[in-house]
Amino acid sequence: MKTILFLLVSFTALTALSSGIMMIYDPSGSFFQMSESLLSGTPFKNFLVPGIVLALIVGGTNLAAVVLNLMRNKNRYNWAIAAGVMISGWIVVQMIMISAFSWLQLLYLVIGILTILLAYQLEGKWAA
Repeated sequence: MKTILFLLVSFTALTALSSGIMMIYDPSGSFFQMSESLLSGTPFKNFLVPGIVLALIVGGTNLAAVVLNLMRNKNRYNWAIAAGVMISGWIVVQMIMISAFSWLQLLYLVIGILTILLAYQLEGKWAA
């Protein structure tokens, strides 16, 4: 279970950081073939602010979970729980704010929930 959790937070950190950086670099969304019309009805005119949030908050939290895991820090599972909450929250807010649906949203929501559940189990919060 530890390996699976490490892979989940590593994958999320890598993809959130790289996607967020690309959204900051190209706020028009054209790199990901996303139209700015996806943002109609949201407070955002382009993908700059969402990219910053994705990279710093979602990617940063997951990266912290990865680093703490590698260091075998006693708080690594708490950070993994926080990382799972961040990606799950990101996806839920995204689904509420934009009207489009993608299979990637479902994938990342499942990853977030699995991250939370695995970290919670490994933290010893559930008696086995």
